[in-house]
Amino acid sequence: MNTLGRFLSLAAMLVCAPAMSETWSLSKCLEYAMEHNIDLQKSKITMQEQESSLASSRAQLFPSLSFSTSQNLTNRPWAEQVMMTTDAGLVTSTSSSTTYNGNYNLSANWTIWNGGKRQNNIKLSEINVEQAELQSQVSVNNIQEQIVQLYVQILYSKESIEVNKQTLEVSMAQRDRAQQQVEIGHLSRTDLAQLEAQVANDQYNVVNAQAQVDRYKMQLKQLLELTTPTEDFDIATIEVDDDRALVLFPTIDEVYTSALDSRPEIKNSKLGIQSAETNLKIARSGAMPTASLSARVGTSNSDTSDKGFGEQLKTNWNNSLGLTINVPIYSQRQTKTQVEKARLSKQTSELNLINQENDLYNTIEGLWLTGTTAQQQFIASKANVESSQTSFDLLSEQFDLGLKNIVELMDGKVKLLSALQNKLQSKFTVILNEQLLRFYQGNDITL
Repeated sequence: MNTLGRFLSLAAMLVCAPAMSETWSLSKCLEYAMEHNIDLQKSKITMQEQESSLASSRAQLFPSLSFSTSQNLTNRPWAEQVMMTTDAGLVTSTSSSTTYNGNYNLSANWTIWNGGKRQNNIKLSEINVEQAELQSQVSVNNIQEQIVQLYVQILYSKESIEVNKQTLEVSMAQRDRAQQQVEIGHLSRTDLAQLEAQVANDQYNVVNAQAQVDRYKMQLKQLLELTTPTEDFDIATIEVDDDRALVLFPTIDEVYTSALDSRPEIKNSKLGIQSAETNLKIARSGAMPTASLSARVGTSNSDTSDKGFGEQLKTNWNNSLGLTINVPIYSQRQTKTQVEKARLSKQTSELNLINQENDLYNTIEGLWLTGTTAQQQFIASKANVESSQTSFDLLSEQFDLGLKNIVELMDGKVKLLSALQNKLQSKFTVILNEQLLRFYQGNDITL
């Protein structure tokens, strides 16, 4: 083949070759989600909105300043004019007249006191900013938990595929040996058909396990806001030895005590009580007097004056300064109703905190119970795998010698497969729940 032919062949191979599967580590998944997840981006926008509201609340401490002008053109088509006075009375006539005048005003208003409402509004806005930040952190934690759950689930499903593949290899080897025994008359074709059916069933299990991995990958991609095809997306394989399932769990009280100080949902609920208390102060300020100061400078001009424009502005210049005090006497129970609602809202916030603390404890207790139970199951299943493997090996030897029938052989194989799957599931359940407990303590998730 000449140089051009080799080049074209290489180019064709590159074009037709499938794209290399990109592997994603857990840390990469977490970092990518922090930047691209839509819910997190929305929470950041909400936080910016609250910061804008805070700036507006602080600006209420300063006076307002405005300028206004009006330019008026007045036409009187039948205006009466006195021509002269006679013994018979006034002699008048009508004529059309058009006049123009302009007004210019610069006004300032400043609320001196309104029962501390402005200061409390600022405090409320500051609390809202903190709550928005904490709610954003709640979303971050939720997404991190979902990612690690899917990541561990994929790891478990991948190892499950390997278990099913190994089982399939054993089934195929048994079928091949049985086929040889059928040819020499030591085994019936009925037994061979059962082994062939078992091979088909094990092949189905491998396909089903792979489909399960693809489903979890799809869910992880959706969480990461990825549009990459499933076959081009994969997570980094992590070697998880059995010692990881024997890790020492922290106590429920240790995790709960740390979580009360660090979890954003608890801090958010505590701020909810402060927010309700501030709203109560704002409602009470409705019954207090308010005082405001106003100032205005203005001038005007008109075409009916003989003076020039500048002279008119000077001679018509006027200044005013005013103090307004408003004392509420009867507000149709509006202020009292607002105070009662604010007090009830505070009680609700206090109950929300208790409920949030209970939910946190129940979550931690559930993770601890699930993890420690899975740890005991792992220890038992590990011993069960060893005994089931020994039993199956003996059954296989006895089956080859004609001492065991096909039913006994397949029953031993089913028990071994069940033991392997139970061991695998319990191991990853321990790892997942131990990591989540550490996460609730305030530690980073690491696999």
